[in-house]
Amino acid sequence: MPTDPTSRPSLAGLRFPGQGPARQPGPLDALAPPALRKVGVMLLPIVDDPAPRIYNLFPTLAGPLSRWHEHFARIRRMRFNWIYVNPIHYPGFSGSLYAVKDYHALHPLLDDGSGRSAADQIREMLDAAHEHGLKVMLDLVVNHTAKDSPWVDEHPDWYVREPDGSVQSPFAIDPADANNKTVWGDLAELDFTPRPARDGLVAQYAAITRHYAGLGFDGFRCDAAYKVPADVWAELIGQARAVRPGALFAAETLGCRLPEIEQLRPAGFDYLFNSSKWWDFRESWLLDQYDAFRSLAPSIAFPESHDTPRLRAELPQGAGTQAVEAAYRRAWLFASVFSSGTMMPMGFEFAFAGKPDVVTTRPEHWEDTGIDLQGFIGAVNDMKQRARVLNWEGPQALVELGADVCMLVRRAEHDPDVSVVVINRDRKEGRRLPVDLVRHPQYGVGAVPLAEMTPARAKGRLDAQANVFLEPGEIRLFVHDPREPS
Repeated sequence: MPTDPTSRPSLAGLRFPGQGPARQPGPLDALAPPALRKVGVMLLPIVDDPAPRIYNLFPTLAGPLSRWHEHFARIRRMRFNWIYVNPIHYPGFSGSLYAVKDYHALHPLLDDGSGRSAADQIREMLDAAHEHGLKVMLDLVVNHTAKDSPWVDEHPDWYVREPDGSVQSPFAIDPADANNKTVWGDLAELDFTPRPARDGLVAQYAAITRHYAGLGFDGFRCDAAYKVPADVWAELIGQARAVRPGALFAAETLGCRLPEIEQLRPAGFDYLFNSSKWWDFRESWLLDQYDAFRSLAPSIAFPESHDTPRLRAELPQGAGTQAVEAAYRRAWLFASVFSSGTMMPMGFEFAFAGKPDVVTTRPEHWEDTGIDLQGFIGAVNDMKQRARVLNWEGPQALVELGADVCMLVRRAEHDPDVSVVVINRDRKEGRRLPVDLVRHPQYGVGAVPLAEMTPARAKGRLDAQANVFLEPGEIRLFVHDPREPS
């Protein structure tokens, strides 16, 4: 019989340094899945305060806000608990979602043409999402505006200037090659250096953040968070939580240097996005990154995003449906077992090939691929929301087991929960792995009970003197949870 999960102390209040208070239960919690569900051989409850499982709804692919409800039931069936939407504001001359000209007006392609205010249309969309048990986070673009923003003339001292006095465009430098510089010419870089003019700029963004929190957004994904000082973020986070207590803030920090992430420590972010998508299952850099920043905030992994090529575009040319589906299942499972939070972009569930474009994407770019991974994604998400160790970031180690097989051993920081992820790096050949090797004393797994939670594989335990067979490229997950049957 399973032990009573209520007999163990709740860790819902456990927070990382700098994080705000844990979110309090609200009306959405009544729409949660059944309290107990069988996962493999384990009967498990929902995790207290589970990490976000985010579906990135791309605004101009979904069309007017009034039609977004058509996607909500599908998203909820896949066991996502959050939706993240890219900027929905009126853009500048380039038409880019990230070149915001007016923060209080809707992008023309998202307006339903009814003549209703942007606020009314947004409230209606949020009400529909909440009715489906989905919280919504909005992209918060603070480090720049469109170059033709009225602020450029109204508040010229808010912007970074070139030596000739013109407004500077933001840029990014490739961490691997300092000579590789990308400049966004349709954008104007805001100046957050300490000076009197900054007070008005911060106050403007505080008002914008309060406005959208007041409309009902449950959180914010903070674009290029490393470009804005921590004290500014702390102010915006505090302002949002004054309106909507428990509002979640996730920092987008990809492509920046490690000291730039470190300076965000005092800001109070709930989550960071990590770089696990690019890991080769060999090098140590990902585990180094994970260990360095899990004390700042837990992380969110993703198999692809609106900023990356589609996974399908990265596969060998001519890959068949079976190979495509296997790659997508592998990518989503790995993202889900590596980090506390996960994010999946719109279309991943159907293996879309076309990358969403912040200027040109439209509803007619929806693809009929003949592939449907919703069932698998839902099974992984349900598994994740019931495995406590997958929602908490504790020490995690990479162990080489030879013959293209490795494993990740992850432990809960304040509890005996353990996850063991076994990975076959060989995409062509299967591998047979002796369990006794996994349980070798030097790896720290020992004799703790380990039950499989891999969707479609979750039927047994990792018993001594047995063998685990890994299909080509397969990832399998085993978990020790003190709530499992004895």
